[in-house]
Amino acid sequence: MSDALLIAAHGSRDESGISEFRAFAEAWNRLRPDRLQAAGFLEFARPTIGEAIETLVERGAKMITVVPAMLMAAGHVKNDVPSEIAECRARHPGVTFHMARALDIHPALLELCHVRYREALADRPPVPADRTLLLLVGRGTSDPDANANIARVSRFLWESYGVAWASVAFSGLAAPSVDGALTVCRRLGVARIVVQPYFLFDGILLKRIYETAARHDAADPDVEIVPVAHFRLHPLLLRAFEDRVHEALHGAPHMNCDLCKYRVRLIGREADLGAPQEGHHHHVRAPSDLEDDHDHDHRPRRSRRRSAPTEFATDPSFHPWDERLLRRLQLVKE
Repeated sequence: MSDALLIAAHGSRDESGISEFRAFAEAWNRLRPDRLQAAGFLEFARPTIGEAIETLVERGAKMITVVPAMLMAAGHVKNDVPSEIAECRARHPGVTFHMARALDIHPALLELCHVRYREALADRPPVPADRTLLLLVGRGTSDPDANANIARVSRFLWESYGVAWASVAFSGLAAPSVDGALTVCRRLGVARIVVQPYFLFDGILLKRIYETAARHDAADPDVEIVPVAHFRLHPLLLRAFEDRVHEALHGAPHMNCDLCKYRVRLIGREADLGAPQEGHHHHVRAPSDLEDDHDHDHRPRRSRRRSAPTEFATDPSFHPWDERLLRRLQLVKE
């Protein structure tokens, strides 16, 4: 085998985070036994990225695709990982290196957010959507581009969850903090605040998020604060990583097609998938008969008539990846 894959994680001082990442890497390896694979860390754990690449080269790798196991493209993805790759490229001029982009915002991750959200609320008394607030928590970086993407995710989830409001917070390096955001959110008059971390694996920062949420929940009996689990190993997460590998090797569209509701199944907008490309701004065209018949509707989407719900919308347990991939990964038994 000459093609190889390296999953590059940041690393953590929290052993549970390292264990979750290793479990994910092993599952991905079982999914693609035809491919050489290894995992490496920037810091706090071994092997390092450089050590993992050396192992792949020793095993005969001639082309290595490095996939950052990091959600947003901030300093680690833009500087640290490319620097590690550059050093290895200089040592091994006969090896071709590709680097995939960060996971960022991916339709499969938005669906996985829904899975974890439903799990968190499954055994709790129902609260009306217009009395519920979503607080999405990102890692927080010094890069405004990465922080802005957390705000974009919150908007996707706000529209698909149907909650009354959505806000963002960060676990470090960016404002508002989880503590500050919850202090403000509790004053908005909602009955429930759902705290959802946009995190891949366990770690010290994630534990701090849950500790802060628990403290605010205990301090205010009038507002229920519900913590949501992070992503961890799931078929949808594997799908997102596989897509990033495919992009690195075969290219990505120049348009924003990876989040286009007409070309991918976006949660909450499933009925728009595959809809014909028919413009509705007929009033800018010459024929007057189009103007007369067209209902030029720019009302907010919630006030418009919606299409019939899809299978996913009517059955929250449905997802075509679940059973098939879980069996393949030996995470469930026949």
